[in-house]
Amino acid sequence: MSPVSERAAQVRFRRALSLMAMTLIAPGSAQLVAGNRRIGTVAFRIWLGLLAVGLATVVALVADRGLALTLAFNTSLLLLVKLVLFALAIGWAALFVDAWRIGAPLSYGLRHRRASVAVNGLLCFGVAGTLLFGAHLVGVQRDLTLALSGSGGSSSAHDGRINVLLMGGDSGDGRWGLRPDSMNIASIDVETGRTVLVALPRNMAQFPFKEGSVMAEQFPQGFDCDGCYLNGVSTWAQDHTDLFPDSDNPGVDATIMGIEGITGLSINYWAMVNLQGFKDLVNAVGGVTLTVRQPIPVGGLGSDVTGYIDPGTRKLDGFETLWYARAREGSDDYSRMARQKCVMSAMLSQVSPQKVVTNFASLAKASAAMISTNIPAGDFDTLAELALKARGQKISTLSLVPPMINTGDPDIDLVQSKVAEAIDRAEGNAPAAPAPSTKKAKKKQAPSTGDAVTGGSIGSLSEGYAANQADDLSASC
Repeated sequence: MSPVSERAAQVRFRRALSLMAMTLIAPGSAQLVAGNRRIGTVAFRIWLGLLAVGLATVVALVADRGLALTLAFNTSLLLLVKLVLFALAIGWAALFVDAWRIGAPLSYGLRHRRASVAVNGLLCFGVAGTLLFGAHLVGVQRDLTLALSGSGGSSSAHDGRINVLLMGGDSGDGRWGLRPDSMNIASIDVETGRTVLVALPRNMAQFPFKEGSVMAEQFPQGFDCDGCYLNGVSTWAQDHTDLFPDSDNPGVDATIMGIEGITGLSINYWAMVNLQGFKDLVNAVGGVTLTVRQPIPVGGLGSDVTGYIDPGTRKLDGFETLWYARAREGSDDYSRMARQKCVMSAMLSQVSPQKVVTNFASLAKASAAMISTNIPAGDFDTLAELALKARGQKISTLSLVPPMINTGDPDIDLVQSKVAEAIDRAEGNAPAAPAPSTKKAKKKQAPSTGDAVTGGSIGSLSEGYAANQADDLSASC
């Protein structure tokens, strides 16, 4: 090739690179300059339209931060965005190929021809791959929203608070959730996000149901059958589904009737967590940091114990976190309830938005397999916004357990007054509660002693566990 021809080939090569760069910056511009102007005009107008929509969306999000959550849980919009991203990936890749063709790659040397193919391939796969991955994440978010959304209706706040019943259920074959293992009401102030966790023991008995409910008609004197406890209400209702003809979840609905009768609170929504699947969620966020004050047994009771979680403040994986929350050997139900609150507090404070974004796909997969709820998709944005508010606030706790409450024969008037007092205190309308004494608990270290610190729960059975009655949960863990 003569020097003149070589220089001409280099010029054509640089022109080809310029056309591909133009396609990267402004799709359709290469076609407007050197190709099919009709295709270029359409592509460039679409690009300008998308830029305008994107700019308008950014401005709207800056003006209304809650709009992002509304958009993130709108399944119709998510489907549209997913389809648009697919179309953009295909169309943009086609424009890159056309820009390469317009550059007449056969008219320059082999080295430049190979380079143009490499650059064009990198741009095609880079841009299209990014858009397709974005479409995948949008699809994951949409699938998660659909998987989690329940059949319940939208619910308004009661006295300025949203009350969400959080239940943990065993995951035996075909039966997880039928006997709730843990029950907590998250009562959230809709303005500030200030949250009070009201925990109910699974062994509460002789309690009334909400007035006028189906269960109150069946048990007008309270849940007084032989061996009947709060965690057995669900099983009783599942055995008498004819009493709940319009209910999709008779066990949950009956349990709510009991919890409303005990606390005097009206439940807006409920969520059931598969405790075995919970470990996948913890693993998806890289674990949580918790303080273990005594060796916590793993595996069950007595001879079923297979090991221990060593003391110390450190990051626990999903398996360890599950046993931190559930271990029964060497402790009582009430210390276990306190540890479970510490796990809730750690998850809320340590799972940052950045972790959610970087682990989104695995988080979505774990969440869909872990949670059952009646929350309608249209209310997800409201609750997500409340969760973000709650993350920046102290969490108060009230556990309806000894020594304050006799779980075998509870004083319901006392229970309801304590619940109201805890909420008033969280809203600044009542004096702070005195913290339980822990001097005696700190001196005793044997996990087998019933009147000592057990695992991560500061306190004792006789004096109460700090995490169960706290104005600031994180400081009690």
